[in-house]
Amino acid sequence: MKKDRRDVQRKAEDSELKQEAVKNKKINVPPNFIRNIIIDDVKKGKHGGRVHTRFPPEPNGYLHIGHAKSICLNFGMAEEFNGLCNLRFDDTNPIKEEEEYIRSIQEDVRWLGFDWEDRLYFASDYFQQLYDWAVQLVGDGKAYVDDLSADEIREYRGTLTESGRESPYRNRSVEENMDLFQRMKAGEFKNGERVLRAKIDMSSGNLNMRDPVMYRILHAAHPRTGNEWCIYPMYDWAHGQSDSIEGITHSLCTLEFEDHRPLYNWFIEQLGVHAPQQIEFARLDLTHTILSKRKLLRLVREKLVDGWDDPRMPTISGLRRRGYTPESIRDFCERIGVAKSNSVVDISLLEHCLREDLNKRSPRVMAVLRPLKVIISNYPQAKVEDLEAENNPEDPTAGTRKIPFSREIFIEQDDFREDPPRKYFRLAPGREVRLKHAYIVKCEKVVKDGNTGEIRELHCTYDPGTRSGSAPDGRKVKGTLHWVSASHAIQAEIRLYDYLFIKADPNDVPDGMDFVFNINPNSLEIVQGMVEPGLADAGRGDRFQFLRNGYFCVDTKDSTRENLVFNRTVTLRDTWAKIEKKIS
Repeated sequence: MKKDRRDVQRKAEDSELKQEAVKNKKINVPPNFIRNIIIDDVKKGKHGGRVHTRFPPEPNGYLHIGHAKSICLNFGMAEEFNGLCNLRFDDTNPIKEEEEYIRSIQEDVRWLGFDWEDRLYFASDYFQQLYDWAVQLVGDGKAYVDDLSADEIREYRGTLTESGRESPYRNRSVEENMDLFQRMKAGEFKNGERVLRAKIDMSSGNLNMRDPVMYRILHAAHPRTGNEWCIYPMYDWAHGQSDSIEGITHSLCTLEFEDHRPLYNWFIEQLGVHAPQQIEFARLDLTHTILSKRKLLRLVREKLVDGWDDPRMPTISGLRRRGYTPESIRDFCERIGVAKSNSVVDISLLEHCLREDLNKRSPRVMAVLRPLKVIISNYPQAKVEDLEAENNPEDPTAGTRKIPFSREIFIEQDDFREDPPRKYFRLAPGREVRLKHAYIVKCEKVVKDGNTGEIRELHCTYDPGTRSGSAPDGRKVKGTLHWVSASHAIQAEIRLYDYLFIKADPNDVPDGMDFVFNINPNSLEIVQGMVEPGLADAGRGDRFQFLRNGYFCVDTKDSTRENLVFNRTVTLRDTWAKIEKKIS
């Protein structure tokens, strides 16, 4: 299939814009306890006054909105203090890692407006150094090879209220441990047959200090190192040491790693290497949203969504495909701030940030989602007028466009009621409304299907003296409707997205059920709408405000010139919907 020349051109322009944004943007990180710590460290000359952070994702899934918070924090702190921020992949588990995830993560970080320059690293870059350090700990009597199974290790570990028990293999000699560890590396043993454990304290009140596993045997090819290794470091062993190797000064982690900090510090102290300062902050939790990679992966694998970039997913690629802007996500991350205790943020704040940004940048166009034909009986049959419409009232430089007006138009089905309720100011029999950028029209006749009784079309009359202005006699018309010319409009597939989960807390389920129970069966509705003809030139990813309907973007995957597909990014605030809800 030939690439659309407009798409190729836009891609090049987008790339230039992103590079310019990275070069010129300023990341505003509001005052928070992490920022205050760094300010104090810089004043005292700690780490030589340097600030060096990192964003260390595991390449076992796509990034989501929660990762965006960490990305903005790590890159933002580095930028504010004229420091550096690395992108490092924690690729220590070859079974769950894929090259697809690595590519998508880099794309997402760049799209958000951040640049790691030449500082792209992988934990696998340090496999040899990590192994050498493990050998050092074995030689110092601080690590040993254990033959217990995974289940036995869990059993021996104890609980929060009961002390752990020492493994019967804990007191092997240094020589025996060294021999066994080297044979593990040489591939002599089967998966799970042996592990290397740190020798710390099985009676510690912190379960992470009860002889944690450092290496496991895993006969699996690694995406970057191939079959060079058959033992792989555990996260708790690789993470802190990778930070140390890269000279990280401030290791910013979410709160679940607070109990791991003593272990990271113990490893650093035993090795006598550079000590990063770990600071924990609250992770992002969002209403109506799942932010567990394991659960998101399940949604993908069970085809409950259309892939990682499904516009209902909270992944950065899903949000991008839905029409979110990087600016709105960065604004959201700034507004929620950085805290020390966990809390749940209402998704309406994210949508507020999005609306504010799209309101400034989105051209206004007219699209009818559920068309109802209107025939203006006193308008000349062959006549077509080109009416002038502003592109964006928020941006005086956006200019105007021409839209065709003819005898037959489409309006929204919801904009007509045969028996209107109180405070309904849209079209009804004998009632007048204004057509946006056009005339005042009055409903004279309702034509119904003889079999079903459904309304097929409306017959109206127009007042020629009211083109885009007040009625000459001064009469007031409260309702203004959007419309498209029936003979000029383009048909488009319009995907109306809603929250993927019905409940604010998707994990709030009856006994015996899980989060899937709360999936919203109406999270996607597809309608065949009609859009104004100028949208024929819209390119993939272009964003618009459909007047009175919401913000939409051209789908980046499925849309073609022959079959336009629009995704609803976010709704507008619908005053009438609120009134109607109260009435019902």
